[in-house]
Formats: sequence, C-alpha cells, structure tokens
Amino acid sequence: MSSTSREFLGHPVGLSYLFFTEMWERFSFYGMRALLVLYMTQYLLIDPSLSSSVIGFTALEGFLKALFGDLSVIGVSSQIYGLYTGFVYFTPFIGGLVADRYLGKTNAVYVGALLMAVGHFLMAFESFFLIALLFLIAGNGMFKPNLTAQVGSLYQPGDQRVDSAYTIYYMGVNLGAFFSPIVCGTLGQKVGWHYGFAAAGVGMLVGTVVYWMGSKHFPKHNQNVIKATAEEEQAGSSSWVRPLIVIGYLCFVNILFWGVFEQQGNALQVWADEKTNWSILGIDIPSSWFQVLNPFFIILLAPLLNRIWAKQRAKDKEPGSIVKMAIGCGWMAIAFLCMMFVASLAQGADKINVIWVASVVLLFTIGELYLSPIGQAMVSKVAPARMVSMFMGVWFLSSFFGNYLAGFIGSYYDKMSNQNYFAIMVVMSLIAVVMFVAPRKQLVKWLDQRV
Repeated sequence: MSSTSREFLGHPVGLSYLFFTEMWERFSFYGMRALLVLYMTQYLLIDPSLSSSVIGFTALEGFLKALFGDLSVIGVSSQIYGLYTGFVYFTPFIGGLVADRYLGKTNAVYVGALLMAVGHFLMAFESFFLIALLFLIAGNGMFKPNLTAQVGSLYQPGDQRVDSAYTIYYMGVNLGAFFSPIVCGTLGQKVGWHYGFAAAGVGMLVGTVVYWMGSKHFPKHNQNVIKATAEEEQAGSSSWVRPLIVIGYLCFVNILFWGVFEQQGNALQVWADEKTNWSILGIDIPSSWFQVLNPFFIILLAPLLNRIWAKQRAKDKEPGSIVKMAIGCGWMAIAFLCMMFVASLAQGADKINVIWVASVVLLFTIGELYLSPIGQAMVSKVAPARMVSMFMGVWFLSSFFGNYLAGFIGSYYDKMSNQNYFAIMVVMSLIAVVMFVAPRKQLVKWLDQRV
C-alpha cells in the first residue's frame, strides 16, 4: 500500500495518477483509432502509388485476398483494422507474463509507453504504416495489463472499493477517448492526417510523465517480480488453475461481446460517415467525432451506475459479476435492435439526425459499463498476486479475438443490407447472455466466492 494517507474520490491517491496515465494513453490510442479506417479508405489505400509504397502491404493484401477472396478497399481496411485492434489485445498476455517473471509491472509500463510513442510518430510516414502498427501493438502489450493490474494492487484483499476503483479508472480511459477524436480527429480530417497521428504521440509522452510523477504513490512491489508465498507454494497449481479456467471461459464468451461492441470503430464509423448529418447548428463537424459519443456517455453514466450498485450492495441485492456481464450483453442486443430501426430510417432518405445514432450509442454504453470494468475488477480479486498481470493479459485476450471478429464481420458490411448486418449483432449478443447465465453456479463454486 502507498505510504501516503491522501485520497482521491475516497480511494488511495495512487489511483488518481493511474487514472490520468491511462487517460493520456487512451487519448493516443483512440485518437489514432478514430482516424485509422478513414485514413485507409479515404487516402492511403485508394491511391495505388501510395499503398504500394507501404512496406509489407503488397504481401499482406495478397495474404488477405488468398484467405477471403477479392476484397474492396473497405474490405481490406476492415481486415487491417481488425488485425490491429485484435493484436493490441493479444500482446497483453505476453506483456503480463514478461512483467510477472522478469521486469515487474513498473518497468514494463515504461517500455510499453516508449514503444507506443515511437509507433505514433512513425505514422507520419506512409511507407512505415504497417511497421508503426507493429510498434503500437508491442507497446500496448507491455503497457496495458501492467498498468491495469496496479489498480487492484492499491487495495488490501477484501476491500469492497475495488469494483468502484475500476469503474473510476474506466472513466479515465473514456475521458481520454472523449477528447482524442475531437483533437486528433479534427487535426487529421481538417488539417492533415499526420498531424492527427502526431497529436496521439504527444498524448502518449504526456501519459508517461504523469506515471513517473505518481510512482512514489504506488506499492513498491510493483517494481519487482513477486514471488509465490509459502501458502501458494504449498497449494501448488490448485491456487490458480481453477480461477484461470473460469477467467478463460468468461473470455471466450466475451469474444462475442467485443465482436459486437467494436463495430463502433469499424462498420458503425463508416455508416455514421455515410448516413448521418454531421451539421450541428450550421457547423459541419468531422464524422470521426462519432467516436466521442461512447466515452462521453461513459463519463456521465459511470458515477450513476456506481451509486445504483452501492444501493443494491447495501440491501444485499447487487448482482454478481457474471450476472452483470450477462446484463451488459442484453443491453447490446437492445442497442442493435434499435440500430436496425435507425438504419431503416436512412433508406432512400436524406441523412438522418445525429440524435438517432447517439441514442443507440447510449444503449450499448450501458452494456459496456456492465461488462468491461467489472471483468477487470474480478480478475484483480481472483488472480494470485504473483500472476495478476498474466491473468489480466488473459482477460484482454477476449478483446483480441473480439476485435478480429469485428473486423472479419466488417468485411461483409457492404455485401448485405444494413438491417441484416445489425441483426447479426443482436443474435451474437443474445447468445452471449445465455453463455454467461447457464453455467454461472458452477463458475461461482469454482471461485469459491460470489462473483
């Protein structure tokens, strides 16, 4: 625990530094992500002379077409988007293992931050586009699980504030995600693509400085590799195998959730660009501001849901973690049912009002809050201290497969009607609800605690 008694919103002051570190890192990530598909579909890949200059692109395009047949520019861009956002969530498993066994969480965060900063600045050069993505993927793998795991390390076992802490931390994620499309998206679409990417790189450097400034408030053991306790050595693999199996199963179900949710950066971004009127009060704003809606609603809704859960907890009626995740998937199904209706309004008509799209985003934001921060908090509670980064990396694996699934499905976006496309999202969400609820009692029994 931190040696200081100072607090941040009723939590250890170290949470504030982790909050703002993650805010700036997410500013860089979401700023770049808001531009990625638009950059490829409106600039880099529509000009053969540009795309052929990208190191490794010809080979990658040939590989994708060999697997999936002839692909349009949107199809290739969607596949690259899916691979990038997918591997961003695959490498945390490796980064967690490296930190737990060799570097410690603190050093891993610094290494990851440096790699990502380099990746963002390499985006200024068309020929280094794919190499830049590799730097970003590797850096995120070192950074994300080890920063996220440090939130739980601020608390003693059994501290009831952990769920609340991760929800507050998640607000930091989305505060960065809120501002980044406004800054990076506007620079990229209105001034020049590379200005937007450079702004993302600056955000990453600022986040690194914030982390360094707060290092004195973090538990000292984050700087070292944590050894197994005598009790854990005596228990052997029984102390971690069952929790790992449970987390692994929940990750498998989460693939469906993230495959649906990540449509917001892929097919929904394209749909919003083509079908939505982005003129507000006579001012034309970039369509990349679509990415602002989700984090804006999270900032508004997270404190409200924290209060609701606290009241439920006081009455011993708070849903367990697994039930909350099932509820989250239910909200996603409702959101895309509404999206089917919104898409029908746009058929053969002028572009629709942005309020319709915002209403749908509001619904699936509720779903996200019931799943993502709750899952992270659960992992921090059930994982052995010496393996928490690796467990967190396993959790992020669901986002890896889910993001790739989002990209794979997105390659069919222009091959079917919008209603049919969004109906697939509804079905996937409902399947996830069933897969969460059906084995819940056995999963709780294996963890030997209420989750």
